[in-house]
Amino acid sequence: MNFSIQDVLENEKYQLIPLQQGDFESLYEVASDPKVWEQHPNKDRYQKEVFENFFKGAIESKGAFKIVDKATGDVLGSTRFYDFDENKNSIFIGYTFYGTKSWGKGINPQIKKLMLDYIFQFVDAVHFHIGKENYRSQIALERLGGEKVAEEEVAYFGEPTRTNFVYEIKKENWI
Repeated sequence: MNFSIQDVLENEKYQLIPLQQGDFESLYEVASDPKVWEQHPNKDRYQKEVFENFFKGAIESKGAFKIVDKATGDVLGSTRFYDFDENKNSIFIGYTFYGTKSWGKGINPQIKKLMLDYIFQFVDAVHFHIGKENYRSQIALERLGGEKVAEEEVAYFGEPTRTNFVYEIKKENWI
């Protein structure tokens, strides 16, 4: 991989800043609401000890970001790049979550656009794992042009295996 999956990415309103160990408390403040995880395959991430494991996996991925509102400095959530496949020239975007105060405001499409515009300089396809019951994220990906291409069992970092759909957006289809 001859590109960085942890550059600072930003638009007029938001910044994606590489996640660091010192970001735990501000991110957990957002993640501690059970509503954030209710459609997710791992519904107990609002619990501090479970979120600690999630955060450890985020740090170790070396592709995770905190999402920050530039006007207020508030941490809105997190996302990451992961599982770069050199042979397929593809990468995953996922592990994305936002606090409920960010829902329904068009933030996620802007964040995904930032990430896709950046990463399509380097790869031909981007994949997304989405829990089979996470209808909110499935709809969001379809609105971005994502196509469901597979179903597979995914073992999240230190968590049980869960059934996920795999969505794909190809560079040639990204506008």
